[in-house]
Amino acid sequence: MFKRMKEDIEVVFEQDPAARNHFEVMITSSGLHAIWAHRFAHFLYRRKLFFLARVISQLSRFFTGIEIHPGAQIGRRFFIDHGMGVVIGETCEIGDNVTVFQGVTLGGTGKEKGKRHPTIKDNALIATGAKVLGSITIGENSKVGAGSVVLQDVPPNSTVVGIPGRVVIQDGVKIRNSKDLNHRDLPDPILDKIKELEEEIKSLKEEIQLKEGAKENAHSHL
Repeated sequence: MFKRMKEDIEVVFEQDPAARNHFEVMITSSGLHAIWAHRFAHFLYRRKLFFLARVISQLSRFFTGIEIHPGAQIGRRFFIDHGMGVVIGETCEIGDNVTVFQGVTLGGTGKEKGKRHPTIKDNALIATGAKVLGSITIGENSKVGAGSVVLQDVPPNSTVVGIPGRVVIQDGVKIRNSKDLNHRDLPDPILDKIKELEEEIKSLKEEIQLKEGAKENAHSHL
């Protein structure tokens, strides 16, 4: 247990440049507190002590602003940056070395039973405010851009952005001239489509103007 706790603290130092010393991290890191509380709640949940597990998860939510259902399965070296507003559903499965930012939702899409929350594979990153909904899989080493809404499976080694989320990079190859994941300069497939439509409208207007000009010339000759 203490080895795992030490590992969790080391992840904070690796991922958070604001971390200064171990004591500060243990006392002030809400993401770390939420993960430790979840581990205890999940321990009770697996032993069918559901009420106690939920009480602990709700207390953790009250103090950290992070809601993790005690039934969620979370791997090693999980890092929650800031964390306020993070929601992780009951049947969510998270692999190792996964990072999520504030405002992320790993939730369901309705009142369906069974596996209804996402599976996040190893080394994935879910950026600020992203929503990953339903029983879908985010592949290994994949990134979900800030504010994206993902409703379909994401292949490994991919970058997804937009509403709905679309793959813009896969296996290091840019798709549709997209840009790499950067919180300040995200690719926007919807904006790209709007620009394409604007170009088509401009082209149609020019074609109409040419035809109208040809008609006027024909009338003047008559």
